Amino acid sequence: MTCCQCQGAESVFSGWHVRRELRRYRRSGPRPTTRILIDALKAEGAEGATILDIGGGFGALHHGLLEAGATRATGAEAATAYLEAAYDEAKRQGHADRVDYRHGDFVSLADELGPAEIVALDRVICCYPDMDALVTLSVGKARRLYGLVYPRDVWWTKMGHRLLNFLFRLTGNPFRVFIHPTRSVDALVRGAGLRRLFQHETISWQVVVYGRETS
Repeated sequence: MTCCQCQGAESVFSGWHVRRELRRYRRSGPRPTTRILIDALKAEGAEGATILDIGGGFGALHHGLLEAGATRATGAEAATAYLEAAYDEAKRQGHADRVDYRHGDFVSLADELGPAEIVALDRVICCYPDMDALVTLSVGKARRLYGLVYPRDVWWTKMGHRLLNFLFRLTGNPFRVFIHPTRSVDALVRGAGLRRLFQHETISWQVVVYGRETS
């Protein structure tokens, strides 16, 4: 992630934004696509697993998996406001001794992070300009399952992202959002030796779980 993208992310995912999202989570639980991903990973077996939650915000996904019996989680998060909320939420849920957090761009941190049974990127690919590096490095950390939520590459999501990027330019924010081709993402994951186990599409998003091929 470029320095400009990181700086823009700090502005987009500000304290006000995170507090609003955290209130909604505490009132209603994870957003629908996150809940679908949690349930799909649980169906493949989360009990006893370790989790690497990349760009996981305040931790809705890994808290859901820890509740389902996962043993430990590592969260890699670039936005300061999300990271501060993540520490507080881990304490509130009684998971503080089972979660480690790292602040920074995952691609830069990848060499310092170990593998995990389950690796998840919930609405992260759309915020990252170098999809190849992000997917290649993250799928390499997945011992068993790899879960994604990212935009469908259809005309209406492309139009929406163009509008968002226009507004970012208008306000002087260097942050950008991206629609990376589904075919390219899928090819990278399959090329790393995983196969698709689950897929669900909403109007704008796709939720996909891959599993590592075993001999």
